[in-house]
Amino acid sequence: MAIEVNLSGSVVLVTGGVRGVGAGISRVFLDAGATVVACARRPADEPVASSGREIDFLPCDVRDPESVRGLIDAIVEKYGRLDTVVNNAGGAPFALAADASANFHSKIVQLNLLAPLLVSQVANEVMQKQESGGSIVMISSVSGHRASPGTAAYGAAKAGVDSLVSSLAVEWAPKVRVNSVICGMVETESSHLHYGDEDGVAAVSSTVPLGRMAAPEDIGHTAAFLASPLAAYISGGALVVHGGGEKPAFLEASTADVPAVAGGR
Repeated sequence: MAIEVNLSGSVVLVTGGVRGVGAGISRVFLDAGATVVACARRPADEPVASSGREIDFLPCDVRDPESVRGLIDAIVEKYGRLDTVVNNAGGAPFALAADASANFHSKIVQLNLLAPLLVSQVANEVMQKQESGGSIVMISSVSGHRASPGTAAYGAAKAGVDSLVSSLAVEWAPKVRVNSVICGMVETESSHLHYGDEDGVAAVSSTVPLGRMAAPEDIGHTAAFLASPLAAYISGGALVVHGGGEKPAFLEASTADVPAVAGGR
C-alpha cells in the first residue's frame, strides 16, 4: 500500500516561494493538491506552476509587520483559512564578519530570524482559532550547526531559528505544530554564484556522501511531509536534509592506508 502526502483542500503559504528552493517547495505542495500562496517582494519572471496549477502570488516584505499582517489577512479573506506556513525566505551574500557593517549584520538577522518569527506569530493567531490548527515549517540550514565563514550572521540566525522552533512548539501546542528542515547544499539557478561553473558545482557535489546536492524539490518533499497528517505527532523537530553531510576533512588529508575511524584513537 502506497503512502502519499495528500494536502488537497489545505491552504499553504510559502514565503520566498517564487525562486530557487522556494519555487521547488511551492511546486511540491501544488503536486500534493494544496492551494499555494507564495509571497516575495517581487514576482518571478515566469509563474511557478506544477500539475496543471499555479501558485497565487502576493507581494510582501516579510520583515515589515504591516506587510505581513496584510498578507495573512488577504489569505484568510480569500480562502477562509491558513493551514501551513513554510518560512523559506532568507539568505545572505558573502561578507567576512570583520568587514561587514553593523547594519549589514542587523539586516541579515532580521531577514533570517526575526522575519520567520513575525510571520509565524501572525499565522499562529489564525491557526489557533481553526479546529484543525495548523503547521509551521522553518527552512533552516546546516550553517547554523557548523562553521559558516563568510556568512557568520546568517549561520547564527539559522541556529536561532532552530532554537525558536523548540520554544514555539511548546508554546503553541497542541493546536500548532512547529518543525524545521535543516538544509545542506541545494543546487538552484543561482548555484554558480556560490560554487562557480559546472565543474565547480560537480566538484562540490562530489563532497556529499550521496554524490549530489539537493534539488529544491527534495526540500519541498520534506516540508510537505512535515505539514501532512503523516507527521501528526512530530513537533519541535529538526529534520536534517543534507545527503549525508560533509566528509571529514581528515579523510582527504590522511596518508594512512586505512584512517582510524575514532578520530585517531
